[in-house]
Amino acid sequence: MLEGKKILIGITGSIAAYKSILLVRLLVKQGAEVKVMMTPAAKEFVSPLVLSTLSRNAVIVDLAAGNEWANHVMLGRWADVCVMAPLSCNTLAKMAHGICDNLLLAVYLSATCPVVIAPAMDEDMWQHPATQKNIALLKEYGNHLIPVNNGELASGLFGEGRMAEPEAIITYLIAHFFRGDELKGKKALVTAGPTYEAIDPVRFIGNHSSGKMGFALAEELYLRGAEVELITGPTQQKTAFAGIRVTRVVSAAEMFAASTAAFPTVDIAVMSAAVADYTPEQAATEKIKKQSGNLALELVPTKDILQHLGSEKKKGQYLVGFALETQNEKENARKKLVSKNADCIVLNSLRDEAAGFGVDTNKITLLDKAGTEMVSELKSKKEIAKDIVSFIVARTHAE
Repeated sequence: MLEGKKILIGITGSIAAYKSILLVRLLVKQGAEVKVMMTPAAKEFVSPLVLSTLSRNAVIVDLAAGNEWANHVMLGRWADVCVMAPLSCNTLAKMAHGICDNLLLAVYLSATCPVVIAPAMDEDMWQHPATQKNIALLKEYGNHLIPVNNGELASGLFGEGRMAEPEAIITYLIAHFFRGDELKGKKALVTAGPTYEAIDPVRFIGNHSSGKMGFALAEELYLRGAEVELITGPTQQKTAFAGIRVTRVVSAAEMFAASTAAFPTVDIAVMSAAVADYTPEQAATEKIKKQSGNLALELVPTKDILQHLGSEKKKGQYLVGFALETQNEKENARKKLVSKNADCIVLNSLRDEAAGFGVDTNKITLLDKAGTEMVSELKSKKEIAKDIVSFIVARTHAE
């Protein structure tokens, strides 16, 4: 998402300037072109040599160096986005009141690109009414604020004022400025994770699904421009993007209700959750005590979410199902494609090592109604998600 993007980093006099080193490194690693400007005070906290080496561009500090003038106007026009990180209390105040006494402030005041601010200061400074008023002014001017974190501060105190972590800043930039537009205007529904079917208040029937594949799909659809709703069963996974609407459920019945409620308004639905096929006919209201004899559980079928959505599917909706098979994989997947009225089936085989539940990698075969068969060899689930979404984009754009 950041390949070829032009990002200008502004560093001010704050102990948090050490984080700017990693920020620059990560941006360059993702393919961005990075230029760095610093206030004179920032040089006391981080070396321009380190930053110029990592960014592969000269670091700019002064309006003039020898007989040469640093063209601050062009810097603000060159960048796709300018990120002030860390932004000290002092420079924040100057920006709010239009003071221009160094190159960084001159660039800010003449910038035509969006400006993102990531403040860093001690808690008392952050909470001071003057600082909060200055923050309000900067937001009123159209600047984008990345909120401070709560944690250990340079003073040794714990509280608000820590600069956002570099990874969070990059996530913010991607979400707000660099999402793709292939699926812009489209709504997508994704299900993820397992379901837990209660036996009693402390026991359940479940499976080993981690939810990683579903979360990767939701994020990839979001990065391609779609409005995404993610319905997930019990999982430790979290999405990095606040723009993805997450609904958490536990049982197959809850996932059925949430999925069927969301489906009528979406353009794309990807049912990647490992939903239980059976659930106890009746869950005990109290913990079942261990006894000497056997325990028999009466299981009844759960409602088939994919089949129901297939029966309700309207023209223009694209429905993707998942099939985890252990034998006659392609034959069973194609039967599922037809019986569920899906547009595509993503086939997983338990025969494939390092693919499937609980791991970070996957290997899949994509099958669609047109008879297309596409194999994605073993790779990370994030890369597999890109393959699946590209497959969906190609088919939905062709219709």
